[in-house]
Amino acid sequence: MADAYMLAIDLAKRSFQVCATDRAGSVLYNRAMSRAKLEVLLKERPACIVAMEACATSHFWGRQAQAAGHEARLIPPIYVKPFVKRQKNDASDAAAIGEAARRPDMHYVAVKSAEHQGRAVAYRTHQCFVAQRTQTINALRGHLAEFGLVFPQGTPHLKEIHAAVQDDTIDLPDNVRDVARLYLDHIDVLTVHIDQLLLKLREAMLVNAEMRRLCTVPGIGPVTAGAIMAFAPDLHTFSNGRNFAAWLGLVPRQRSTGGKAKLGSMTKMGQSDIRKLLVVGAMSRIRWIVRKGVLPDNWLGRLMGRKPRMVVAVALANKMARIVWAIMTREENYQLA
Repeated sequence: MADAYMLAIDLAKRSFQVCATDRAGSVLYNRAMSRAKLEVLLKERPACIVAMEACATSHFWGRQAQAAGHEARLIPPIYVKPFVKRQKNDASDAAAIGEAARRPDMHYVAVKSAEHQGRAVAYRTHQCFVAQRTQTINALRGHLAEFGLVFPQGTPHLKEIHAAVQDDTIDLPDNVRDVARLYLDHIDVLTVHIDQLLLKLREAMLVNAEMRRLCTVPGIGPVTAGAIMAFAPDLHTFSNGRNFAAWLGLVPRQRSTGGKAKLGSMTKMGQSDIRKLLVVGAMSRIRWIVRKGVLPDNWLGRLMGRKPRMVVAVALANKMARIVWAIMTREENYQLA
């Protein structure tokens, strides 16, 4: 146990599987531990490598390992899967993590600080409340449609629903009106929370130079800038903008063989939150150009003239990701060419 060179840990909430190996890769032990015993092990163990999958709670345990003097290695789960032998169980997963962490060309995830994760919690809470509000509005629209009241989609039409529920001339049972008011009150509460979180993101943009720099890019606002700051690692870790776009999953999927390159749709293998917001921002720019009625004489205008709108949005999102990498690594604001 004293000769352990690496601790490969399969994380969970209460039961953790720890596989200890020596420098040669031989397994010293592979046993389950409680949360309390794992904390004691990390504090009392001499400095070694602690390898884990980059999944839920991994950044917390990475910080715990680093505080105890260990080297934390977080591995994307997709890179661990090929090393699992036969049946999948905790012991096999822990051994596979140890095997993956020994690969010389393995890519690791940087351990996030508590403040970095705090920004992610604020963004995810905003997205969660937006989704809950949309779900509640759709549920209310569905209930009212059963009584002949059909309303368009979207929050801008909530005023019409409010007016219909308050209108006594409309034939609607009293118990349905009471339930509809409960829905509307809940929507109002969610809207207040969403506006408060959005205001905090905008306030953060005013005091954070990096967020202000991101917002100079067309199609990127406070929410997208906050997501990039919350979920993206230090962009200096990427050698170029294409690598950052690939990390986001905004590059074509390759099915190449025999020297023949075959490219398909985008991989969607990267960070989904940032990717989604970049595509939404790209689509907003495309709609703005369409409303003008005249395609610009540039790369985007020529692409819009010959490709479907969604394909153009993904291509523009890829370009925006490269621009983000460039302005953040060079510490310059976006300048329209």
